[in-house]
Amino acid sequence: MALSKKLLSQDEVVVRHMHTHIKVILPQIIGEILLVLAATVGSFYVPEDSRSWALPTIWIVVLILTVPFLLIPWVKWISSTYTVTTKRIITRKGVFTRTGHDLPLTRISDVQLEKNVDDRLFGCGTLALQTSADDPLLLRDVPKVEMVQVEISNLIFHDIQGAIDADPTN
Repeated sequence: MALSKKLLSQDEVVVRHMHTHIKVILPQIIGEILLVLAATVGSFYVPEDSRSWALPTIWIVVLILTVPFLLIPWVKWISSTYTVTTKRIITRKGVFTRTGHDLPLTRISDVQLEKNVDDRLFGCGTLALQTSADDPLLLRDVPKVEMVQVEISNLIFHDIQGAIDADPTN
């Protein structure tokens, strides 16, 4: 879900639009792969006289388990976004009830970075955007977190081109 252009001011440009890192739903993906493998092996070993009812039953169970185990977490993941623009940081999440937070860059006084062991492994981390209030905006599991930190810092110091050029793959 990309951010709608109508939500941007006239001279505002999207620098980066992203979802949280895929590691958030990696356990569900691995679990789904194991579930399909188990169903495949189970289908292979079903006795010949039971195939007419056992095979459809196995795969219907797999389908039923996939909805809460993989599909719902994936929809939640895909509907949660972080957007960095030339004027603000925008967070949005939710499927039926959308919630969000817009933080103007002019209110950010500090950008803190935190990476634990698994964040280092996956190349992501948490950004804490500090304002004059004592309640920082936390952006968890941000992919390419160092790059995003540099982009936000460049934008805070009014180096818009430096922020846009910070990621050569963009």
